[in-house]
Amino acid sequence: MQRASRLKRELSLLSAEPPPGITCWQSGSRLDDLRAQILGAADTPYEKGIFNLEIVVPERYPFEPPKIRFLTPIYHPNIDSAGRICLDVLKLPPKGAWRPSLNISTLLTSIQLLMAEPNPDDPLMADISSEYKYNKQLFLINAKEWTEKYASQQKRASKALEEKTNQSETSTTSESIMLKRKGSSITKKEKKSRLES
Repeated sequence: MQRASRLKRELSLLSAEPPPGITCWQSGSRLDDLRAQILGAADTPYEKGIFNLEIVVPERYPFEPPKIRFLTPIYHPNIDSAGRICLDVLKLPPKGAWRPSLNISTLLTSIQLLMAEPNPDDPLMADISSEYKYNKQLFLINAKEWTEKYASQQKRASKALEEKTNQSETSTTSESIMLKRKGSSITKKEKKSRLES
């Protein structure tokens, strides 16, 4: 009961006063299954990217942190290929820094900050971490490429348009098939009437 009322309060606050560049909403009818979007900050390789995240709120929330992972692929030393995030506020003490006084808004803001300032000394992706430490230009190029490939607004818009076009082509094709069928049945009737007369 405490979890449900707290989540409702947090979600209404997130929709009324969202942190800059962050949105969060309920995924379906379940209150413990949330989705979020973080906009890539300016002057970072993630600029203009839209990154989707999944938030699963555990039964023991707020005494246990939510499980958050990226659904959008991101090239980052602290985020692995499955979208898992290495961030102390997402873990319970003694290894983590989660406290019941923290909330989902705070976590999303912390993730946004981590995107802008990676922590290469506590990596999930060792190869990306060493690239960030020793060849930052290459890291920036790769991160920008991934952002353009997976998180770009233009790519998403064109993909959505492509899906709509495919759907309309499919419906147009099925309509023309129906018309052909109707047309062919009309011509059969016409043939019969012509033959009879």
